[in-house]
Amino acid sequence: MANPSLLVFLKLVMVLLCAVWVSLWVLKPTQVWTRKWKQAEESAASTVFGYNGLDFAVYTFPLIAFAIIGSIYLGLKQKEPRSRQATSPVKALSNPLIINSYLGILSVIEVLAVSLFILFLAWTFYTHISNDFRKITPIKNLKLNKWQYKVLKVSTRSGLLAEACVALLLLPILRGLAIFRVLGIQFEASVKYHVWLGTTMILFSTLHGAGTFLVWGVKHQIPDKMWRWQKTGRIYLAGEVGLVTGLVIWITSLPQIRRKKFEIFYYTHHLYIVFLVFFLFHCGDRHFYMVFPGIFLFALDKLLRVVQSRPETCLVSARVFPCKAIELVLPKDPRLKYAPTSVIFMKMPSISKLQWHSFSISSSSSVDEHTLSVIIKCEGGWTNSLYNIVKTELGSDADQMKRVPVAIEGPYGPASLDFLRYDSLLLVAGGIGITPFLSILQEINFALSSGKKRLPAQIQLIYVVKKSQDVCLLDSVLPILLNQRAEQLHLKLKVFVTREQSGAPIRELLMNEFSKVETVNFGTQCSGYAIHGLENLLWLAAIVGFSSIVFLVALCCFNQAFLHDTAKKAPKQKQNPSSVTDLFLICSFIIAIMCGTIMAVFLRWRKLKKELPPSPQKYVKELKPISVETSCDLKEHEIHFGRRPNFQGIFSKFPNETGGSDIGVLVCGPEAMKESVASLCQMNAQGIRMGAPRKKPYFNFHSLNFSL
Repeated sequence: MANPSLLVFLKLVMVLLCAVWVSLWVLKPTQVWTRKWKQAEESAASTVFGYNGLDFAVYTFPLIAFAIIGSIYLGLKQKEPRSRQATSPVKALSNPLIINSYLGILSVIEVLAVSLFILFLAWTFYTHISNDFRKITPIKNLKLNKWQYKVLKVSTRSGLLAEACVALLLLPILRGLAIFRVLGIQFEASVKYHVWLGTTMILFSTLHGAGTFLVWGVKHQIPDKMWRWQKTGRIYLAGEVGLVTGLVIWITSLPQIRRKKFEIFYYTHHLYIVFLVFFLFHCGDRHFYMVFPGIFLFALDKLLRVVQSRPETCLVSARVFPCKAIELVLPKDPRLKYAPTSVIFMKMPSISKLQWHSFSISSSSSVDEHTLSVIIKCEGGWTNSLYNIVKTELGSDADQMKRVPVAIEGPYGPASLDFLRYDSLLLVAGGIGITPFLSILQEINFALSSGKKRLPAQIQLIYVVKKSQDVCLLDSVLPILLNQRAEQLHLKLKVFVTREQSGAPIRELLMNEFSKVETVNFGTQCSGYAIHGLENLLWLAAIVGFSSIVFLVALCCFNQAFLHDTAKKAPKQKQNPSSVTDLFLICSFIIAIMCGTIMAVFLRWRKLKKELPPSPQKYVKELKPISVETSCDLKEHEIHFGRRPNFQGIFSKFPNETGGSDIGVLVCGPEAMKESVASLCQMNAQGIRMGAPRKKPYFNFHSLNFSL
């Protein structure tokens, strides 16, 4: 168990590092900072590290140190026992504030963060432009009139705003080294921040390029300047290549293309490497250190994921549901523990060698020590191909079964979703959105059977499906529904079948639908291909720290060997081209990333060497079908046909049924359903009564999403 004082200390250090990094961006546009920074770089130039070491230490290291300490903090916090906490004003800020079909559901914290970022952009732009417009003496040197000079400066400063967006662009999509997890944000939710930042960056980059080309066009200089690769300063051609590449990435990531032509989106998105390289050549190494932390952490994160996914696993079994969904059972190391609602990324080389798809884990590591399960609704091209592979194996002889290789990344756990701390839980699922709730219910039931106290007293599951055959996805929590006692989990199920006007009672429906589930056993020989998960968070912190040191040492060696002496002796017009300095930065970056990867490969090899011997009988146990006992009584559960749930009525009755004052509301399903539930939580937070008792309950809204 970690020392609580140590956790508090680490949290304070992270707050300080974050404050320092943000302060640098705020102070950077001011003239005072510019003067002081030039003096500091001149002083550092005579040292062994040069100005590169200063730029790295001031602009880059705070965020990398935040990632290192954040990983240590999360690693130690995992060992802390979870306890129920009272609702605080800070947690109240996570409830919905804006509900919009275009923007989605935005919490108070999200709106505040976006507002502060916009304010920062306005401050940066105003400070630069006001300083530029006060000194219009360079007009004669540039041979520009007043309006042309102003347009040129506005376009130049727009480029600096794009630079600020690039600095944050890659941070939301980190997985293993997820900085946002420290801030309490799920990876699935943070993807939208990546989309917002990318769109904003393209907007400012386009303004930057368009304004510059406008001035060149007026002066008839476009043919002369657009193809120039300057020896020093801004390289125009590199900026043009970077802008065109960014536009291609942005256009192919629009929903109209991403949803219909996923492979085009996927392949063109890898042009980010071209974009970042030419961004470096265009802006120069000094500016690049401002955006370098996100690039450095993303590259490490990407290669660590490649190392983790290299040992392929395979399917132990699969079950085919009548609603054209399949449950895949994969072998895992018993030592691998993950939180409910965790997500894995899966690749089937037999379908596509490059495509990765995210799925929410439907099993609990506390209940199933040797296996991991995911449920997939087969609706797209990739999932239909997977469905056909499984269906082909139905009815095959055991000797003719094919081993189906699978590559896995993850699992990636939720940020701060501690559902055990609530008095009661209201779970709202639509269709395949039931998947993360299956792991939650299994985890709570296991905690209750283990004698743990302070668990949700009442849980109500609202399950909305189109057809009654979709109810069969509740298979893994059927024992909980059938065998509820006073000392066990009290779960009430309400099923709403929207596209059927009538049907069988819930008891007969469960018996009929579960009898149609087909099972394919691929064999227990796959037990030797267990999923081991990510590296320990403390080791991840060590890899980041080691790679950072290697980068700085390599950069200093290159500068001392090739640039330091020549820069001193050569006259200004004969100094090394800026692109040469940029190339040495790229080489140092590659060396650091490769050293970090080698360290990760060694740790993975050591982990696999200590692999526990497989126990085939453990996997066979998972394949036993669950039968509905004839003696069970399901009268307290409800099923409704031909209508959708009346959430306002459910919200008004639920506190009276449970008596809880702190209620967790978890939603996973279509966006319209999420928005309806979020609106009611928003009304509750604003103090609007909905038939609540005198002691008004508080609804804590959480949206679960694995559709990236």
